[in-house]
Amino acid sequence: MMPLTMAKTGQNVENADASILAAIGGAICWIFAPLGFGNWQAAVTTLTGLIAKEEVVGTMGVLYGGNLTATVGTLFTGLTAYSFMIFNLLCAPCFAAMGAIKREMNSAKWTWAAIGYMCLWAYVLALIVYQIGGLIAGQVAFGLGTIAALACVAGILTLLLRKNPNVSAQHRAARSVSAK
Repeated sequence: MMPLTMAKTGQNVENADASILAAIGGAICWIFAPLGFGNWQAAVTTLTGLIAKEEVVGTMGVLYGGNLTATVGTLFTGLTAYSFMIFNLLCAPCFAAMGAIKREMNSAKWTWAAIGYMCLWAYVLALIVYQIGGLIAGQVAFGLGTIAALACVAGILTLLLRKNPNVSAQHRAARSVSAK
């Protein structure tokens, strides 16, 4: 990660905001803003977490420096910290595990589908936690993110509570009788 924290001239930088990593993070940080951690440092930390989950702490240590616990405590609220952890822990695993997924699936298409599903699921859950939790706690104003979170909750509940369309009514009745 050291080369990425260098300036575009190849020299180490005193100010991490002038690094290549900051440029990458600045380009993608808007994606994570609805989750509550829309700064470039958190975005880059999430990105390096795809290399290996333990890189999340290492990247934070390099970017924030000093007393990491105190610094992170000032940058993240309890709610944004939960959202950040939910996303990073449920997101796609490290590159080695992705390689194992590819080997087991034996298909690039299904590998990318599995990785995309994991990232989307992590994003949806982190969005729900931050937006609805923030609305309840008074930290987030009602807006598009909240509407998206409520739509996600409605979709999840619909999928969980709907009747199985592949099971006939006769089979359902027989199954309920046999369960007694």
